Amino acid sequence: MELVIDSLSKRYPNGVQALNNFSISISNGMFGLLGPNGAGKSTLMRTIATLQDADSGSIKLGDVDVLKQKQEVRKTLGYLPQDFGLDPRVPAEKMLEHFAVLKGVHNRKERKKLIDSLLVQTNLWDQRKQRLGGFSGGMRQRFGIAQALLANPKLLIVDEPTAGLDPSERLRFHNLLSEISNDVIIILSTHIVDDVSDLCTKMAIIQDGELQYSGEPLSAIAAMHGKVWRKLIDKEELELCQEKYTVLSSKLYVGKLALRIFSEVDPGNGFETAEAHLEDVYFHHLDAAEARA
Repeated sequence: MELVIDSLSKRYPNGVQALNNFSISISNGMFGLLGPNGAGKSTLMRTIATLQDADSGSIKLGDVDVLKQKQEVRKTLGYLPQDFGLDPRVPAEKMLEHFAVLKGVHNRKERKKLIDSLLVQTNLWDQRKQRLGGFSGGMRQRFGIAQALLANPKLLIVDEPTAGLDPSERLRFHNLLSEISNDVIIILSTHIVDDVSDLCTKMAIIQDGELQYSGEPLSAIAAMHGKVWRKLIDKEELELCQEKYTVLSSKLYVGKLALRIFSEVDPGNGFETAEAHLEDVYFHHLDAAEARA
């Protein structure tokens, strides 16, 4: 199964160009879509999920025209949006049963078997009688995946799934996604670079509605080898460094700023070579997009 997006564009009535001639192909496995807030990620996800129309372009899921055959897409789609409303008074088990009926699982025995299996798979079996209002953020996200898997989807979209999760819940969620990624296209839309680095074998970077990079995280990191440099500086030196170098990032470290820059040659001035990370790749492409704009 392959998801093929070709020349997709979307402009909102307020004039914002959310997508601009966006094209990419995505196959089975975990695919990371990286971009800052407002880059166009959620617009792209909602369009793929048949929740809004594009102005132009096409999307094909196998032989299905996503923009024209929305009901066919919804039969094989699982979607976990960034924000989803749940009745806090209803127990998890009952809510899943409600969703299963809406998905067309009308046989009671079949429905119970499916729900029980998903509660075990998402590590929510012990909380199945608990009301959703008492769920932690991580439990809510795992419940969201459970409801998204009710249709045995071929395409699963998760939008900013780990934002706000503590490290242990984030790890549980990562493990869950890894378990179900073999035979499904999973699009992980996020601004958290570590999520893509930890989970995805393929990725893309989007900024201003345009594709900035598409490929493998490891290949992207390898291409930065020998081009990332680091140095500890005083805070008041940052502005001068930003004028002189291509700054990738700066973080506080023991009272100073740990500065990382991109340079194809040794910049001297006390900089030392640094091991490249996916975060460096991300910031490098965002900086390049900003320079072009």
